Amino acid sequence: MKTNHRLWGMKYTLIGVIFWMITSCVPRERIVYFQGDLESVEKIAAEYSATIKPDDLLTITVYGRNLDATRIFNQESNNNLSGGDNQKTFLVDEEGNVEFPVLGKIKLAGLTRNEAIQYMKGLLSSEIIDPGVSISITNYRITVLGEVGSPGTYPLLNEKVTILEALGMAGDLTINGVRENVLVIRDEGEERNFYRVNLTSEEVFTSPVYYLSQNDVVYVEPNQAKINTSANTRNLSIIISVASFLLTVVALIIR
Repeated sequence: MKTNHRLWGMKYTLIGVIFWMITSCVPRERIVYFQGDLESVEKIAAEYSATIKPDDLLTITVYGRNLDATRIFNQESNNNLSGGDNQKTFLVDEEGNVEFPVLGKIKLAGLTRNEAIQYMKGLLSSEIIDPGVSISITNYRITVLGEVGSPGTYPLLNEKVTILEALGMAGDLTINGVRENVLVIRDEGEERNFYRVNLTSEEVFTSPVYYLSQNDVVYVEPNQAKINTSANTRNLSIIISVASFLLTVVALIIR
């Protein structure tokens, strides 16, 4: 009986050693955000605004003193994609243009929302008196993947969202997320660019991707402990089976 208890103790000890070997402690410096002298960080420009890009979906509504004069601009068009609630939604094509009633092709890509509004007001001023324009980006969304609480794609109503807010929406980084090397993937024109952000440094506030752009992808990679655990967990049952077999053999020998 004592021999059996001793064998079971050896078995659980062996399992504990295996778990200890495939995991490791994470030092404080790799967990805590915003280390360093935050007072020395320059203020982020408050004027940041998202720019319109190809493949964006825009709702564009024209206002004026005379409702009859504006109806022609708010009609359905061939390139119109229904956005629900009778909103007129227009696709920005690969060349950055939208096909708008009466005005034809209008290039809006590269402009901020406010710049696009002012530009369209200028075009419409020759058609109606004192025009007003409302524009919003309806497909503004970001995707957060990897070691976060709730990975996924998040549609946004606010066109000014930071990487910190995006990670917050995704449930923050898990304890296994690498905070020093968060990847942001951004399509800029015909190029796909990759940016690295160190969340443990105050430099995150001056990063070119501190404010995210529509369709950005944020990826948090797992630390080495998580990689080791994932790789070894698949074989853990085999290891335990082998350990049990060896202990059984030992028990038979020492009888």
